[in-house]
Amino acid sequence: MLKLENVIAGYGRTRILHGVNMNVPKGGLVALLGGNGTGKSTTLKSIVGLVAVQEGEVILDGKVINAVPPEQRVSHRLSMVPQGKEVFGAMSVEENLLMGAFHRRKDRREIAEDLEGVYRRFKRLKDRRAVSAGLLSGGERQMLSIGRSLMARPSVLLLDEPSAALAPRVVEEIAEAILDLRSLGLTLLLVEQNVGMALDIADYIYVIRGGRIAYEREVGSGIAMDELQEFYLGGDKH
Repeated sequence: MLKLENVIAGYGRTRILHGVNMNVPKGGLVALLGGNGTGKSTTLKSIVGLVAVQEGEVILDGKVINAVPPEQRVSHRLSMVPQGKEVFGAMSVEENLLMGAFHRRKDRREIAEDLEGVYRRFKRLKDRRAVSAGLLSGGERQMLSIGRSLMARPSVLLLDEPSAALAPRVVEEIAEAILDLRSLGLTLLLVEQNVGMALDIADYIYVIRGGRIAYEREVGSGIAMDELQEFYLGGDKH
C-alpha cells in the first residue's frame, strides 16, 4: 500500500533522511520509533509532500507520488494527523471537523454520515460540538485532530506522536481509538516516542536513528524493551 524506497530528504542542502526504506502493508498498523531529531516527523512530511524527496521514491498503491503536490495527496486518500494537536482554536469543534472534508464539500450527504461516524467514535467531541476548539483539553484536541483527518476519507492515515504530552489514561484512550480505526479498513503509520504504546498496538516496528532505519521487526515475535535499547537510545544493551 505505502512504500518508501531509498528516500533521501531534508531542508535545502541539509539532509535529514539518508536512504529510508519502509513498507506499510494494506490494513497494517506500523510504528516508526526514534528519539528527538532522528527523522521521524521528516519521514511523514516526505510522504505527504511537505518535505521534498531529493532521491528515492514514495510509492502509494503502486504509483510514485513524489511529484504530486501536497494539497493533491489528500485526493489520493492520504492524510496526516500532525504533531502538536493542531486545531483552529477560534472555530467550533464541528467547524474544525468540516474543514477536514473541505476538498469534497459538495458531497453533503456523505459528509453528514462521516461527521456522525466521528461523533460515534469520539463521543466527547459530540458533546462539545459547539465549543470553541481552543477550549478543549489536550486529549480532546488530539481526538479532534484525528477526527478531522478522518473527514477526508483517507485509506492511509499517518499519525505524528499522538500520545505526546497526554496523561496515561488519555494515552490509553487514544491507543484504543487508533486500534478501532482498523475497523474502517485504514492503513496506519504511527510515529511515536512512546515505545510501550507502540508495542501494544503495532504489527511491525521500525526504529530510525540519524535518518536511517537502524532496526525493524515484527511485533509479537519475542521483541523486548531491552532489545530496543541499543537501536532506540543509541546505548549498549549489554
